[in-house]
Amino acid sequence: MSSAKLFPFVAIVGQERMKLALVLNIINPTLSGVLIRGEKGTGKSTAVRALAHILPKIEVVDECPFQLPQGDPQGVCPECPRLDCSRRVMAGEPVPTVQREIRVVELPVGATEDRVVGTLDLEQALKKGEKRVEPGLLAAAHRNILYVDEVNLLDDHVVDVLLDSAAMGVNTIEREGVSFSHPAQFTLIGTMNPEEGELRPQLLDRFGLCVHVEGLRDVERRVEIMERRAAFDINPDGFTALWAEASQKLVERIETARTLYPQVTVDRSILFHIASYCLEVGVDGHRADIIMLKAAKTNAAYEGRTSVERQDVDIAAELVLPHRLRRRPFMDIMESSSEVQRGITGTKG
Repeated sequence: MSSAKLFPFVAIVGQERMKLALVLNIINPTLSGVLIRGEKGTGKSTAVRALAHILPKIEVVDECPFQLPQGDPQGVCPECPRLDCSRRVMAGEPVPTVQREIRVVELPVGATEDRVVGTLDLEQALKKGEKRVEPGLLAAAHRNILYVDEVNLLDDHVVDVLLDSAAMGVNTIEREGVSFSHPAQFTLIGTMNPEEGELRPQLLDRFGLCVHVEGLRDVERRVEIMERRAAFDINPDGFTALWAEASQKLVERIETARTLYPQVTVDRSILFHIASYCLEVGVDGHRADIIMLKAAKTNAAYEGRTSVERQDVDIAAELVLPHRLRRRPFMDIMESSSEVQRGITGTKG
């Protein structure tokens, strides 16, 4: 994909919470994805594709349907449909690899479960005892970004499958007692317009982070958007070059954060702070506490620190809690965000 056709991620005006949520999920895919709610034309898809384009390339076995690097300990090569590659791996022979950009795998609204998960050839399995697999979109999404536009219009069961795989990092295809598993570690990004219908609360809760975006209300910033877009349309290469240094700095910061994340420590007082947040705003269950902890640690790593501070928890709360609150009739997520802010004030008091 040509950089001349992609608006630079770092040149997007405003939408700071959306950009932060995307970056945190790139650093730590175990955050279970981000749901971006809001109006059309607010840069949602532009941000997703632009971020994928500036990320470091990954090494994959040439034509591997599961996007595996050579020697992946979680690999599925013995059962892979590409028999020659499987034979070479089993024999300890090297296989050809290629370097390629991280991809944005898009899931269409009408996708069936088989298209998402993949299928097994039962006749081959029953007659010959061999697992012949037709990989689905989750195989293509491994080590990439899975982008679901209008996720609220998908079948609930398909959304459940996506969220299960995002949380577990594994996809399992099961048909008539025959099963096959492969790695499915991806960054899940869903977008939706609330005017077209909401997700069920049970599904909302499964998304790690959620942000609400809307058009900017400041005149000067709206003018800045027009000016940048006009400059990009006139000379895409020149405009992209102006932002190349800032893009590279962001990439280096993400790579550093990925390395730093396992070293981030959390004082027990911070755990009490997180628990107090969740009790203050009245979320159900314990998923919010766990995701808040992960998000706070990831933000600390993104800021270049090896210990979580209260400001990391405050940021995590704004991304993790609003879509998990028990909402009263006719109360929307924007009002929930206000309650989270009041919770932030309360826990600081």
